[in-house]
Amino acid sequence: MVKQSLPASTASSALTIYIPIHPQSTNKAMTRPVHQLILALLLTALVPAAHAYAEGVALTDMPPGVAAPEFTLQDHDGNTHKLSDYKGKVIVVNFWATWCPPCREEMPAMQRAWEVIQNENMMMLASDVGEDEDTVFEFTANYPVDFPLLMDRDSSVTRDWSVSGLPTTYIVDPDGNIVYRAIGGRAWDAPEMLDRLRALQTSKPR
Repeated sequence: MVKQSLPASTASSALTIYIPIHPQSTNKAMTRPVHQLILALLLTALVPAAHAYAEGVALTDMPPGVAAPEFTLQDHDGNTHKLSDYKGKVIVVNFWATWCPPCREEMPAMQRAWEVIQNENMMMLASDVGEDEDTVFEFTANYPVDFPLLMDRDSSVTRDWSVSGLPTTYIVDPDGNIVYRAIGGRAWDAPEMLDRLRALQTSKPR
């Protein structure tokens, strides 16, 4: 099978609520305060819409044969995670940041989904874009989660995965191919969403 490169992310629906990533804001710490202030001003009106859309369960099919880019990242507790270590599992790979309202909105649903799937040969990884451990640790005081929160400090993994806005989530099948993408928040704990993840455990490679 010929492996295809990962297509660039685009917001394909007017209902999708996601926050575009400024190309320089994810790798220079000194730009983050300004970035966060601008976002706070711009997104006040978007938070109610993000809340409404968090109930969505739509996933975008990816072309067959799109291999998930390998990465090795530490989580905010210092543990190392290599994507290929989880080959053979269905993997949910989420890209997010603490300053992103839709990311915060969907995080509790991700935790509830994780509580269901963690013993079902699935893995959930949420990669924070361009922040530090202290920032993520403070975030977990209000949004406690049990699945790994990875630290993509220089945003290199985010770029490799062609992420252009947050939150963006990819679903990787047991063979290591990306089969679905979600741009914007989703109700990851919805029964129909969990069933779609489970179906990948026994489906044939595309």
